[in-house]
Amino acid sequence: MGSLLRGTALLAIVGGGLAWFLTSPDSLNAARFEGLTGDPIHGALVFAIAGCASCHTAPDSVPAAQPVLSGGRSFASAFGTFIAPNISPDPAAGIGGWTDGDILTAVMRGVDPDGAHIFPALPFDAYGRATPQDMLDLVSYLRTLPADATPSQPHQIGFPFNIRRAVGGWKLLFRRDGWTLQGELTDQQARGRYLVEALAHCGECHTPRNILGGLRRDQWLSGAPNPSGEGRIPNITPGALQWSEGQIAAYLKSGFTPDFDTAGGEMAEVIRNTARLTDADRAAIASYLKAVPAVVSAPTASGG
Repeated sequence: MGSLLRGTALLAIVGGGLAWFLTSPDSLNAARFEGLTGDPIHGALVFAIAGCASCHTAPDSVPAAQPVLSGGRSFASAFGTFIAPNISPDPAAGIGGWTDGDILTAVMRGVDPDGAHIFPALPFDAYGRATPQDMLDLVSYLRTLPADATPSQPHQIGFPFNIRRAVGGWKLLFRRDGWTLQGELTDQQARGRYLVEALAHCGECHTPRNILGGLRRDQWLSGAPNPSGEGRIPNITPGALQWSEGQIAAYLKSGFTPDFDTAGGEMAEVIRNTARLTDADRAAIASYLKAVPAVVSAPTASGG
């Protein structure tokens, strides 16, 4: 009996150590950014298409040329409510005291300066596919914005989902480095893929998730329940979206559908961002959407 207990204890120790190792936060390779200089002017465009203001401005704020990223907006999910933090240049309440490497590691790897995992409410899996230059430009632009001393609010998440170390296991299961749409693409489609899958992170809303919150990439962009409980985020694959490429591009610029309806809710904020893109980039997004596999209807079950 004593040998059995000792063996069980040893297995528990080894298993715990292996789990601790596998869920360790991973750092960003600083060599990817060597020789690069951030451009805040281009960073403003990256900031727009990445939708940073849509999440990190105060709930009652209005669009502004110099947005105040004081945080405070709440985002409901099956795991609790996430509260967007202050990411203004304030040195105490925001990220003004963070190095460029700290910010890049948070945005692209989901790890904060203290070495803790950041919850995947931040779409670091998507941003991790962005080019180093675009991300460095984004950081440069963030540093030009107004500082705000509003403290970040804690997330409203219960046990066990509030265990940050467990996010390491989630990353191990669901984070992917490659592109979802594979195969030979035209230059235009490849540009659209970069915008949709990386900077604009469209899949985070338009793709259903499994029971653990991982994206169901086999149902890519096929629509998903709205976390707010109101309606459903639409299927934008060719299996449901019958608009032409020109109509998609026009919608991304004006917010008007071919049926003369207008974008509302969160999509109205997205349109404000895509309207800042060039005509070529909006056409690239449309071309990409026509190239993704058609899904006629999204699954109703959450498992997968």
